[in-house]
Amino acid sequence: MKICTSCVIPETSETINFSSDGSCSICKQIDFKHTKIDWQSRSEEFDIILNNYKNKNKYDCIVPYSGGKDSTYTLWYVVKKKKLKPLVVRYDHQFYRKNSEENRERTLNILNVYFVNFKSNFEIVKKTMLESLIRRGDFCWHCHVGIASYPLKIAIEKKIPLVIYGEPSAEYSSFHNYDEIETMDEEKVNSTTNMGINAEDMYEMLCERYPDKKFDKRDFDPFIFPSNRELKVNKINTVYLGNYVPWDVRKQVEIIKSELNWKEDDVEGIPSEYGYEKIECIMQGVRDYIKFLKRGFGRTAHLTSIDIRNGRMRREKALELVKIYDGKKPKTLSLFLKIIKISEDEFYDIVIEHIVYPSKKWDKEEEKLKTSNTTLKDFDSWISKEI
Repeated sequence: MKICTSCVIPETSETINFSSDGSCSICKQIDFKHTKIDWQSRSEEFDIILNNYKNKNKYDCIVPYSGGKDSTYTLWYVVKKKKLKPLVVRYDHQFYRKNSEENRERTLNILNVYFVNFKSNFEIVKKTMLESLIRRGDFCWHCHVGIASYPLKIAIEKKIPLVIYGEPSAEYSSFHNYDEIETMDEEKVNSTTNMGINAEDMYEMLCERYPDKKFDKRDFDPFIFPSNRELKVNKINTVYLGNYVPWDVRKQVEIIKSELNWKEDDVEGIPSEYGYEKIECIMQGVRDYIKFLKRGFGRTAHLTSIDIRNGRMRREKALELVKIYDGKKPKTLSLFLKIIKISEDEFYDIVIEHIVYPSKKWDKEEEKLKTSNTTLKDFDSWISKEI
């Protein structure tokens, strides 16, 4: 398997390509970000955009929010640096952890912002998790699509024409490049977010899989992404903060820890020094594990590659950490299987059909033995729940 000569991301990562010197397109994008962009000019462009919306409506903008490091920093930045009055909108995927909820409470209270939280029908959520796992090898369809769709539906409903997201996808993938200004629209959702399954598709798929169950189409409305025409008619403008200020996760984490008392947490499958990464969801370790089974690399490769690109880690050290942490079966897999009601053998049988790793298929009995040593401190409270 070919691996980038600069970072440790392999060819099985979605969207990337390699140049003649063996470095990947993401590394090239970050080099462009560091050396070619006039960030002062970008910052001035951002101010011009904000001035078109500030003090024009009940709220100046919407900030889609999960409570993780990126959305927390974005919210802090627009409130404290740009003096905006946002409406904070969260699609609640229903797997938030205790520490994350405490971070949310502190953040909202310190920043004195208004907050909308939305939960979907959990029985529908569980069925979409299994369906998207079977069809795409990724159980997070409801989360991806809900996060993309719901804040824009609120923007239209409440006539708030500016929506500010955090990091652009060019920071971590090659769907877009740093030389373009990214927006959230139908094209992006269909190519990078919904796995080729829109809400109407999911409704039909579940009706087909469960012919005796009567699904209500209204339960799928939160997942329907507004059409480009709807966005245009309602004059909705979507921007990514990271297109206008240079994104630096480690620096931003230090800011939100200092300013908002934002606290880190343990996460399965990554070194403890990355306690700021993906701390919101109890299922993160399972998702990263599935990615490893499918593509041959996990979140440690992703995180150490970011540090390499920012001059904070040697590639040799990254390779050592990847070998230690990536590819271990998380303890939360048992919780995941309980929720979607399949066996461990059925889980491996499903995932093995989605492998893109260019070698022989792995043996599920061997994979079962590669267990992570990490036990989340809130695991027992989750596994004991009636789900």
